Amino acid sequence: MRVSLATVPGLPDHDNEDFTAASANTLVLLDGAGTPDALNSGCVHGVAWFTRQLGAQLLAEASSGTVCPLSECLRKAICRTSDLHKESCDLDHPGTPSATVIAVRLGPAEVEYLVLADSVLLFDVADSDPVALTDDREAQIGRAHRGAMDALPADSPQHGQALRNYIETLRQYRNADGGFWVAASNPSAADHAIIGSKPLGGLRAVALLSDGASRLADRFHLTNWTGVLQLLSEEGPQHLINRVRAAELGDPRGERWPRGKVHDDATAVYVPMTTERHKD
Repeated sequence: MRVSLATVPGLPDHDNEDFTAASANTLVLLDGAGTPDALNSGCVHGVAWFTRQLGAQLLAEASSGTVCPLSECLRKAICRTSDLHKESCDLDHPGTPSATVIAVRLGPAEVEYLVLADSVLLFDVADSDPVALTDDREAQIGRAHRGAMDALPADSPQHGQALRNYIETLRQYRNADGGFWVAASNPSAADHAIIGSKPLGGLRAVALLSDGASRLADRFHLTNWTGVLQLLSEEGPQHLINRVRAAELGDPRGERWPRGKVHDDATAVYVPMTTERHKD
């Protein structure tokens, strides 16, 4: 398995709360849910620590010799990560760190996948349009509550307060029936992930994108998924993120594209199934 990846923090002086890693046959990508400084999370370690721990545990589980469903691997990873800080942190706090999750595992004849929350998994399929998988339950709920935030300039103090209010409001929907699900301290979140498989035949590439990287297509609409895959194949993941950053810099106040963060952590992973499509 040949893997190309790039990951860049939203701000150079902030921890990157994305995490990605690969083994011989497995890929994972997590996008941590940040908590503004003014809001308590109940965790002394922080979101970046949580995503690294959960991502490492998930990769180990999914890559082990004893193959179990990816949802069960995620369940075990959540439990083991919780064990690492349950004595020092309040894991029942509504702001306890959480993360989106993508896991992909290559077998002899198919690719297994798991998607939880709003990162994007792309399949480049021969003789067909790309297949994009994401879990948009949070976005659906968020549309009803983000109007005040989106109406304010992104560089204003009022926007910062509106963002905190928005995050605080969404906490009541997180990991709750009728709400949305992310990987946090409750292992039952794994039962709400999108899971499935794709045959390897006709599959040209797989890409994993945190929402900070996917926004070039799904928020900014400066290209489509075909264009994203072309950028990844011909130029590589760093070029895709560079394109995202250039668009963000052209709209520093969020007037063209209202968004919670002007710059978000951005991670892109690209795995060609055939070497002919990839250029160094």
